[in-house]
Amino acid sequence: MIFRVVLALALTVPPVTISREAGPRPCPVAMPPRTTCGFLEVPERRDAPDRKIKVGYAVHVSTAKDRKADPVVYMSGGPASASLQLTGFLSQMFPDRDVVAVEQRGNKYSEPTLGCPETAEALLGQLRRPPADLAAAARRCRERLQKQGVDLRGYNTKEIAADVVALRKELGYASWNLFGVSYSTRVMMDVAAADPQGVRSVVLDSYLPESVAWYDDAERNLADTTARLGVQDAFNAMTARLNARPAEVTTTDPLLGRTFTARVSGDDVATIMAEALHEADVAAVAPAMIGALATGHDELLQPLADAVGKGLVSHEFGLYHAVQCQDEIPFNTFTPRSRLFTVNGDKAVCEAWQLPKAEPVNATTKAPVYVLGGQYDPTTPTRTSKPAAEALPNARFEEFARASHAVFLSSACARRKIVEFLDDPAQRTATPCLDDTDQTPGDLHVTGAPYQISKSPWLAAPFALFALACLIQLIAGTLRGRALAAFGGLSGLAFAGLVGQSVYALISTNETALAVGVPGTVVLYTWIAAASAALTAAALLRDRRWPHIAAAVIGAGFLAWWFAWFL
Repeated sequence: MIFRVVLALALTVPPVTISREAGPRPCPVAMPPRTTCGFLEVPERRDAPDRKIKVGYAVHVSTAKDRKADPVVYMSGGPASASLQLTGFLSQMFPDRDVVAVEQRGNKYSEPTLGCPETAEALLGQLRRPPADLAAAARRCRERLQKQGVDLRGYNTKEIAADVVALRKELGYASWNLFGVSYSTRVMMDVAAADPQGVRSVVLDSYLPESVAWYDDAERNLADTTARLGVQDAFNAMTARLNARPAEVTTTDPLLGRTFTARVSGDDVATIMAEALHEADVAAVAPAMIGALATGHDELLQPLADAVGKGLVSHEFGLYHAVQCQDEIPFNTFTPRSRLFTVNGDKAVCEAWQLPKAEPVNATTKAPVYVLGGQYDPTTPTRTSKPAAEALPNARFEEFARASHAVFLSSACARRKIVEFLDDPAQRTATPCLDDTDQTPGDLHVTGAPYQISKSPWLAAPFALFALACLIQLIAGTLRGRALAAFGGLSGLAFAGLVGQSVYALISTNETALAVGVPGTVVLYTWIAAASAALTAAALLRDRRWPHIAAAVIGAGFLAWWFAWFL
């Protein structure tokens, strides 16, 4: 019996092999069991194939008894977003299929890696005054890469798609299911057109059609998203206020490891929000954040400024700009000039690099296609992805409420529907989403203190000291029969417990909400803390020994910290 099962698997499931030319390698990130990493060796330019490069990939082999013969091949977007770190997540999403995660050539886990710290630093330098010279930084990066033998002309969508086709043949799969997100939806559509016999189905999450002029649409997309969120007027008021009087925010340059003072205008905040709204949890708190910024709560600029630096170390900007300069920038007019510094920055880099314009492609496929879009997506909005999906001969489109960019990462319902689609690509019935959690945090009291505490936990020391003093006060008062002291300690512990419970509930719903504030109920609980301090003071009037003096001083100091800094 066991022999027949093994024989059946051997006949129905194609073998997974590793490139003999490039060979296996240790996985660069943590991987689930039965995962092998390797390099695919390919020409840097297929029209001049002498120089070879290596494309990183990982293969997770399913252990399911009903393992399907056709795996899922996944690539992240960007351009230049890494893919390998999602192998474990995807293996849980598709337990009955092999999962192949493939990197883009020139990316973090490929060789060579087209990092460009010069332009990344200059992009962050747009928040300095005077702003950094992006064109000069781009020329320095290009010259350094050229000295390493890199030909930037080989890093474009056409070549990346050809790598995916070559990988299927290398691994020996007869066909597989393509899974692209954002930029890589373009790659996967090119793969489907170039390798129709090797494609069983296609999943396009946050579809970016090749016909879309993304840079020209960027400001409209952002305006549409703020309108959908119901905060367009507040957003316009915020940008106007900060354009008239930019704020100064101290943040850290992750590339240099030094702090600097960023000068943040309204247009800068608009640029940062256009990126931040990719995340569904940010979209959920955006109405509260934008409304607060419109009325002068500049303390909320701190997490936004910090996010710029973090974003600049998440991509390999040499690869990013090589793709954009060939496949996107030339197809945009940039009229009128954008107020978004990322748009103008990319244009400046491409003008410095002078890479050739790619040939326009109108890729299509007859394979079944499932296109997902998020309600609040500011980059690949359903306004453009839906009609593009409807133009495909065998596609269906679905919009997900409360979702933003890369729907599958935040929506359990989206993940379930993708799996259902792969199980039966011809199935057309739509089931409602009942398993997605609403990440809207409810009423928030705006304060920058929780975010500061998340960066420096010692700032919460007064809260911890108050809770500890109340615990000691409760125990000592109970043992000694001093009711006022005991009730003072009990009230303080009740306050600390209720605040902790409220904050925990907020984190469970949407951790990002702490960048905006705390639940409104926390303000109401302040009266319990005040009652604790009053009872402690009353106990001190009856018995002026040092334990009561210490408890009263700690309570008064805590309330001063709570009102003057935390709230």
